[in-house]
Amino acid sequence: MEKQPGASDGPAKTGAVSPSRNPRKLSTSGPRQSGGDALDSPPGSHVEWCKQLIAATISSQMSVSDPTTRDSKVSKRPNLRKLQPFSERSVQVQLKDVALVTGETVQLSARDVIYICPFSGLVMGILTVTDYKLYFKSLEREFMLTLDVPLGVISRVEKMGGASSRGENSYGLDITCKDMRSLRFALKQEGHSRRDIFEILSKYAFPLSHGQLLFSYLSQEKYEENGWSIYKPLEEFRRQGLPNDRWRITFINKNYELCDTYPTILAVPYRATEEDLRRVASFRSRGRIPVLSWIQRDNQAAITRCSQPLVGMSGKRNKDDERYLELLREANGTPKLTIFDARPSVNAVANKATGGGYEGDEYQNAELIFLDIHNIHVMRESLKKLKDIVYPTVEESHWLSSLESTHWLEHIKLVLAGAIRVADKVSSGKSVVLHCSDGWDRTAQLSSLAMLMLDSHYRTLRGFEVLIEKEWLSFGHKFASRIGHGDKNHADQDRSPIFVQFIDCVWQMTKQFPTAFEFNEQLLLTILEHLYSCRFGTFLFNCESSREHNEVRSKTVSLWSYVHSASSRYLNLFYTPESGRVLYPVASMRHLELWVAYYIRWNPRIRQQQQSPVEQRYKELLVLRDEYLRKLEELSTSSPSAHMSSSSLNSSAPPGPASSPQQYTHLHTPF
Repeated sequence: MEKQPGASDGPAKTGAVSPSRNPRKLSTSGPRQSGGDALDSPPGSHVEWCKQLIAATISSQMSVSDPTTRDSKVSKRPNLRKLQPFSERSVQVQLKDVALVTGETVQLSARDVIYICPFSGLVMGILTVTDYKLYFKSLEREFMLTLDVPLGVISRVEKMGGASSRGENSYGLDITCKDMRSLRFALKQEGHSRRDIFEILSKYAFPLSHGQLLFSYLSQEKYEENGWSIYKPLEEFRRQGLPNDRWRITFINKNYELCDTYPTILAVPYRATEEDLRRVASFRSRGRIPVLSWIQRDNQAAITRCSQPLVGMSGKRNKDDERYLELLREANGTPKLTIFDARPSVNAVANKATGGGYEGDEYQNAELIFLDIHNIHVMRESLKKLKDIVYPTVEESHWLSSLESTHWLEHIKLVLAGAIRVADKVSSGKSVVLHCSDGWDRTAQLSSLAMLMLDSHYRTLRGFEVLIEKEWLSFGHKFASRIGHGDKNHADQDRSPIFVQFIDCVWQMTKQFPTAFEFNEQLLLTILEHLYSCRFGTFLFNCESSREHNEVRSKTVSLWSYVHSASSRYLNLFYTPESGRVLYPVASMRHLELWVAYYIRWNPRIRQQQQSPVEQRYKELLVLRDEYLRKLEELSTSSPSAHMSSSSLNSSAPPGPASSPQQYTHLHTPF
């Protein structure tokens, strides 16, 4: 940058000082007195000095020759921050501050970048782009700000303004993220700095669109535990008591020939032959036949999942499919099989026009119940509306009506209510069949939530990981299509927050049953963070066959490896194991809350809920207990002679209550 007349050769200070608070330290780009006298030591009278100060301040505010030397106009902030360029040495210092994961490399670093913060105004700093993240750090001493954004979170990168733009900070980049925030950066027009940043960001935020690998394939992180071994299908079936005389394990799909979006190991009715399965697959959308997800050991009531039958407008029937559902009913011995269709009935009827449909009266001994959960497009629009009311500002005066207009909590209620009906049926000893259209979105929500309510194993840390691996990953929820990993097509109609909605429902349950879950809110936040980040291979691709084809297990790291490297961070201190308890959350708008810690976490004006006083006190008591036990242990071993003397006295004393300090080490506090 060109030096101002009379300026020193050193780099400009980055601190921003309000003229009204400390006028003698004000640095401006206006004219200085002859002889190199600065404004902080004015000659002459006090009146003359004030005139010069006012003139210099006006001059600095009217100057438009260089956007980096203008005072930033900060909304709702009384101080005007002075934006000044940083030296090359500042860039080197900042690069050392960027914490890189193993295998991550810096691709670009740009100085004199202005972050247009919606909460704090204009902040100048240094922007660094790696092959994994975007990192921005302000070097202003009075206002420190840091952004650390995984590139996988970015949904869209757009250029803001053109070469002829003359508005204040109108030339730069506008970045839309998938995690409820947007970022705007103003850049210099000269030097084509924006073009370089735009190209690097686009290349590494959307690697698949540029013929590049996702970052999870470049990462070289190593962890002690292999997260890919968390879920083993046969072990999970054995835990549920399978196989038995009513259900068998089949490997008919070992080469993904029966259904390319199903896992290789399936549990089906014992009396169903392999040929039966093939015939049923021809009548179910995408070949997704009814297979077992979970079974109750006591009464053999089962949850089975599938896709819609291909009835069509002509009302086609398939005897093999009808007989197969009868086998599902007989495996439990229930008088009537309940079929839960997650869709609204209107949508199910409309799907007949595209060859789909639902089970009609021809299915004997079966009842059909519609759960009125809307499709992926409705959920996507609902989340967009929610983002509009929480970012960047929250309108306090109309908050409740604005939240209601998004219908987000209403959708959460419908999903939870549907899962409760499923769990209640199974708990009463009746088997159920779940499906929506293709059986990989709403079906996954219902099955996993119902299993979470019915089986306490899934409420443990490892059990919850198994639940996600089993019901979401192995059964083919389309993570790549719903999230858009590495894909620049931000307008893709397949994108939808179905998994985010599931995690939100889990959070609602943890709020209503604070002692029933071994894991805490931090685990849910971490899962959603890395749902987008592409740092781990867990949520990549649409189904098990695609992950196998792309060698995800051998070439990427599992998210669960990362979680178990510091599992204590994700444990609920109040967890109380209860093996036989079925949870029935209240699916009422009066009991549901907006998950502020996730949806509004980027707004610094919304205070994040601090650790509860009860939890903090509990931790303190645990520390005290450990300290007392340690001291007791020291006392019992520090003086051997005293210990021997005590032992001899005890041996000569009549039998009675023991007084050895060792017995106290086995005491447990009631916490």
